[in-house]
Amino acid sequence: MLKNLLCATDGSKASMKAVEFAIKLAKLENAALTFVTISTHTGDSMAHAHLEVDAASEEQINKELQIAEKQAKAAGLDQVRSIKAYGSNIAATLIDYAESNHHDHLITGSVGRTGVSRLLMGSIAYEVVSKAHCPVTIVR
Repeated sequence: MLKNLLCATDGSKASMKAVEFAIKLAKLENAALTFVTISTHTGDSMAHAHLEVDAASEEQINKELQIAEKQAKAAGLDQVRSIKAYGSNIAATLIDYAESNHHDHLITGSVGRTGVSRLLMGSIAYEVVSKAHCPVTIVR
């Protein structure tokens, strides 16, 4: 039985599908659901970034989390929360947050890159699946 789900969202089409799946799974399992957005703007990088870009980025992160949380509550979930996490490696930050906060299932979206584009750009989903401490569902 799942008790504590973590769903990564970044506002992309793939992550919005993951949000929908996570809401259905949380409802089915009567589990708590946390939405997380990972920002690669750490303290050092933010000190050198343009303030307007930072403000717009933070506003977008807040909007993405609000949309996900609103959908979950509209679906009847009451154990819902959302957080922002910061780190230079998205997959590692996501995995660390999930483990340190005792999440027992992680849900994320993937655009399904293959071949050269996956080699050049890497795959966050692949890294999460291969290194997470708990089961991972990849939604496409």
